[in-house]
Amino acid sequence: MKLELKGYTLDLARKTCVMGILNVTPDSFWDGGKYAQAEQAIERAREMAAQGADVIDVGGESTRPGGQPVGDSEEALRIRAVVRELLSSVRVPVSIDTRKASVAREMLALGAHMVNDTSGLAYDPGMAAVVSEFDVPVVIMHMRGVPENMQTLTTYGDVVADVRRELAARVDFALGRGIRPENIVLDPGIGFAKTADQNIELIARLDEFGEMGKPILIGPSMKSFIGKTLGLEPGDRGEATTAACVMAAARGANIVRVHDVAGVSRALAMFDYIKQFRIPETHRVD
Repeated sequence: MKLELKGYTLDLARKTCVMGILNVTPDSFWDGGKYAQAEQAIERAREMAAQGADVIDVGGESTRPGGQPVGDSEEALRIRAVVRELLSSVRVPVSIDTRKASVAREMLALGAHMVNDTSGLAYDPGMAAVVSEFDVPVVIMHMRGVPENMQTLTTYGDVVADVRRELAARVDFALGRGIRPENIVLDPGIGFAKTADQNIELIARLDEFGEMGKPILIGPSMKSFIGKTLGLEPGDRGEATTAACVMAAARGANIVRVHDVAGVSRALAMFDYIKQFRIPETHRVD
């Protein structure tokens, strides 16, 4: 399975790819505005590329639980200079983390390689048309509601079956608006309209999403389900995030979206090596 991104190819069968998170926002739950200035964000992106990021995901609006939306022009202003610089100086594909068609259009016109839409193409009626027009991959994430109310929408019969069904409906929507099947990546939406136990169940049963025939992206990085499960503050969730990423990869995740690119990349490199290791015939026990 491969994902084509305008001059780049992610060979998802060869390795578990790492998407580095670059929040160019003042209110991220994790980095809290650390990279809100363009110069800081660009330097962080270069660092992630050197640490092994396969994709850099640039976002100008926080979609954390309870997060407040920002206008299209403000979101574009936050990321414009960063995206332009990365496209000219960093040899890693750039993803745009946005729910807004106008923001996606501007960044794709600059040369960005893909879109990561946390609303699953539901927030902005024009987003699917933009993705189709530029013919780029899109991450369709599962979420109910919007960040302001999503944590009140966590009632499921079977969380995996229900999320699969709702994602399948978004895939049908995308296909019906001209997005090519090979450009669709699915994300079950860890932390979005899910309880802590539901998030853990999604990771434990992630292989069931593989049956949908699309690459699977998962984003457990530093999220509150880790804190609620292990009693950890955000700054202490690094090792648990890595464990969640390795477990997700073992269950079929093709791309993991993380803050700690260096640590997770090393862990997944070892995982992939062991997974693909060929035991010599002389050592096999029948």
